[in-house]
Amino acid sequence: MIYTQPDLPYAANALAPVISADTINFHYGKHEKAYIDNLNNLLVGSPFENDDLEDIIRNADNGALLNNAAQAWNHIFYFFSFSPDGGGSPSGNLANAINRDFGSFDSFQQQFEKACISLFGSGWVWLAYDSTRHLHIIQEPNAGNPLRKFLTPLLTFDVWEHAYYLDYQNRRADAIHALWDIIDWPTIQSRF
Repeated sequence: MIYTQPDLPYAANALAPVISADTINFHYGKHEKAYIDNLNNLLVGSPFENDDLEDIIRNADNGALLNNAAQAWNHIFYFFSFSPDGGGSPSGNLANAINRDFGSFDSFQQQFEKACISLFGSGWVWLAYDSTRHLHIIQEPNAGNPLRKFLTPLLTFDVWEHAYYLDYQNRRADAIHALWDIIDWPTIQSRF
């Protein structure tokens, strides 16, 4: 199976000032493309050659194939969580679950940001749910993904420096806080 990079549903400059066109062009245009290209090269002749990305992430041994599959999937998931018209807060079942599991949306945001800021080095922070539909904030270093823990991802923030360095330099906390303004809550709710 050959994987291709999907086109973003918004222009490269549409998320500014939260994420600049330069960051979109480097982060999605170059980093994400490299993960997909590497993945396609690694799949040839592997036991996962005809598997979908989620199965590769769940079942591949640690190594280059898993890392590139996870990074390809993680970045698509991340960039397709944003909208130029985003922001606000969730509603319906997701809002109810957030209130149940975190006390309030404000408390959830604070806990999620703390998880992002406190993750040492590079990685991802996820909102995911388990088989009982309870929500969890998961810190994953490097190319980590909650699919490997049989959790269903809803939302992720990328805390690799390349995700924010052009726009925020070393101010990870500022970059993370700004992302709430572009979250596409209808998309996140549809994942729930």
